[in-house]
Amino acid sequence: MLSKSTKKERRKKKEIDNYSSALLKTCTPGQSFSLGDPFSRSSICSARSLICDRLEMKTPQVIRRSPTPLLLLLLLTGVCIDAYMPVVIVHGIFDGPKQFKTLSDYITKVHPGTEVKVIDLYDNLASLKPLWRQVRDFRKAIDPIMQKAPNGIHLLCFSQGGLICRALLSTDPDHNVHSFISLSSPQAGQYGDTDYLKWVFPDCVKKTVFRVCYNRVGQKVSICDYWNDPHHRSRYLQSNIFLPLLNGDRPHKDMKSWRQNFLRIKKLVLIGGPDDGVITPWQSSHFGFYDSKENVVQMKNQEFYKNDTFGLKTLGARGDVSVCVHSGVKHVYWHSNFTVFSSCIEKWLT
Repeated sequence: MLSKSTKKERRKKKEIDNYSSALLKTCTPGQSFSLGDPFSRSSICSARSLICDRLEMKTPQVIRRSPTPLLLLLLLTGVCIDAYMPVVIVHGIFDGPKQFKTLSDYITKVHPGTEVKVIDLYDNLASLKPLWRQVRDFRKAIDPIMQKAPNGIHLLCFSQGGLICRALLSTDPDHNVHSFISLSSPQAGQYGDTDYLKWVFPDCVKKTVFRVCYNRVGQKVSICDYWNDPHHRSRYLQSNIFLPLLNGDRPHKDMKSWRQNFLRIKKLVLIGGPDDGVITPWQSSHFGFYDSKENVVQMKNQEFYKNDTFGLKTLGARGDVSVCVHSGVKHVYWHSNFTVFSSCIEKWLT
């Protein structure tokens, strides 16, 4: 007759084998996982934890009597660690890496083993440097990360960083960015009396900033590179050397190649909300902007969308534009709000 301990061990082994069989049926070599799969990456990680819990063990490595489950659990450990693409975070104006520790922790908590890299460049006051210079140097920093990730990376960019990232994607023909997540970024430009404006130009209000921004000296300040005064459209198109080129509002010889480069992304995620308090109008985070009477024209009615100058309309037709609107979130809290992370960001980082 079998002892009680032997029966218990056999029951445990049978439970492992049952779980193992179910998992192995879904884990074929080279299989891709979708958000709707019952055994997605996160489900596999959960199942792995459940198996370990059933064994009343902290880690699978202490299993000694059953080599087949041990091999499976080690493989599952690899899936949980290696399955997620690296996430690269680019900060905004007056920011730096320390402001994104909470967001990094969110990512690694829900997707264990994810490599999260916050680029430590142009922090704080240095973020006022010209945007094309920042684009060049952020690209140099991100290129090695992409080269080490043949399956691609995710690019999560906040505020001004969203424009830097979009310019990087447009000018890099070899990038392998899967999801580009634009977190409260003035993608269609900025025009508003905010605290940020007062910090940069304390003697100016929005109606006079164009005099400072739309000249060679002003274009050496980052905020001027996306200052879009709807009352001085011709001067904006003529003097701004960044945003009109990026949006294709001013034709240039690289428009076709930039469009092709940008369309290499698999998903564009646009996040923003009405209580932001900095991005003005707040719809700029979704490519909406003012007309000459300061009425907001939504993304699909913008000329750059209708003319598909940089590929936004094509992305929309592909079903690869996700728009997420959240109220009650101030600008500086987007990257530390767990509700925003769980509802707008998490699912695009698999």
